[in-house]
Parts: sequence; C-alpha cells; structure tokens
Amino acid sequence: MFNLRPPFVSALLLAALLTPAAVAGAQKQTARVAHVADGATLDVLFDEKNRMRVHLAGIEIPGEGQAYYLRARQSLIAICGGEMATLEPAGRESNGIMLAQVSCNGKNANAEQVRLGLARVVERQPGSAPALKAAQDEAKAARRGIWAPLPPPEKR
Repeated sequence: MFNLRPPFVSALLLAALLTPAAVAGAQKQTARVAHVADGATLDVLFDEKNRMRVHLAGIEIPGEGQAYYLRARQSLIAICGGEMATLEPAGRESNGIMLAQVSCNGKNANAEQVRLGLARVVERQPGSAPALKAAQDEAKAARRGIWAPLPPPEKR
C-alpha cells in the first residue's frame, strides 16, 4: 500500500486554505483609539503598553493649512475618537506606520472620510478598495467637501 498524501500534497492543501482573504481576516485586530492626529491618522492602544500609529489606507486628506484639513480631523474624531476600532492591515508606509482599513462602531472610517468629501482615494497605495472609489464618486457627484466649487476670491 502507498501513502496517498505525500508531504507536498499536505503543503498544497494548507496553502489553498490560507487564501489571501483568510490570511487578511486572521490579521484583524481591535484597539482603542487614543488620539486622532489628523483626518487620516490615529494612535491606537492595544493594551496599556502597546501603542501604534495607524494611517487610514487608500486615502489622502488635504495638507495642514489647506481647506478641509481641520474638518477632516474633526470628522475622524466624531467617527472614532475614544472608540474601539477594528483594524484590517493593508501594509506599511515607508516610515513604518501601519496602513489599515479602520472601522469604528461598524462604520468604515476610510470610506466615510471619502464619502464626506474630506479625503480623496490614492489608488497607488495599498488598501484603495472599490468601496473607496464608489464613495469618492458619490462625493464628487454631490460636490461635497474638497469636490465643492471653490468660492470666489475675497476682494480687498
């Protein structure tokens, strides 16, 4: 009699079970939002000693001093400030900051910032999902936030 499952077959079966979706699902983490640095960056606490900076994956907010920068931060505070967050890692920035899809109270913070017109989708960045593109299309069509027409310059 011969062995029907040589070691390489077992390895193939294991690899098939560990699809990217399964691996991504296994990486989900929960943490408390301790600080909102800006409209796309959070500091989270996994426990009393483990703190990490997280950037919302696939989005970019206006720069400091630009229109909607402060509104984006206020919005993220309203969505996630002090709440428990579910993090789905999507990679890391070059400086080591985690990129993640972040949900607070069942609301996807990444998509919500885009839907409100307070961020735009960065397609070259990991985590820019089709849901983000749909939210951006909605914001553009409704002319919300950064997609609104610019007011005329002030006269002096």
